Amino acid sequence: MATSSLEFPSSVTPPFDISTFDHTPYYCEENVYLLCNKLCKIGVADAKGSDLFVVFISNEKKQASGTACKASKRADGVVLWDYHVVCVQRKGIGDTPDQVWDLDSSLPFPTPLAHYISETIRPSFQLFPDYHRLCRIVHAPIFLCFFASDRRHMKDSVGNWIEQPPACEPIIAEDGTVHNLDEYIDICAANVVTKFGDDLINAVFSHKLGVVVSENQLADFFSLIS
Repeated sequence: MATSSLEFPSSVTPPFDISTFDHTPYYCEENVYLLCNKLCKIGVADAKGSDLFVVFISNEKKQASGTACKASKRADGVVLWDYHVVCVQRKGIGDTPDQVWDLDSSLPFPTPLAHYISETIRPSFQLFPDYHRLCRIVHAPIFLCFFASDRRHMKDSVGNWIEQPPACEPIIAEDGTVHNLDEYIDICAANVVTKFGDDLINAVFSHKLGVVVSENQLADFFSLIS
């Protein structure tokens, strides 16, 4: 089993009042950026975010389904994302399950990873191959350092907002980059890892864009980190 040098908080994560976290509809990448920072600040996560991972969910067609979503207009909670972003917290404390922090989900906040996968991603649900979901996993300390968005993807051809942006300033990376969201959501099957092991874990802790796994590999990936 591959290991890392993570240090984990000693307490079990209780349910949180989701309204105390910043949330702007349609800006899930920025919501998760702010979420990771806050979890570190209030002591729910490691101060440096070493136990947090940012997960981009999409595919080559930019049509990935999810369920238990508050924005859905359907009774079953199904939506079709071009991409979605959540935070996974690796607990590593005995039998305490890893947690998913998803500000757009109708599930408990946070919710155990296995429950989130079965209720939201639902890999057992039969989909056409073109709509299978892929997951880019980025270690939060790397994401918080390198991610940038000037929100250009939310403007139309003449510069008007398609959806109103967050009230805070756009995110600029530590190296001065003003926009690289496209790099994170460019997720294709050719990039999916085919072999799990130490090299994979080393990659997620060192690569700016992390690693890409299939929806069926998501739980297995986090089980490697101890």
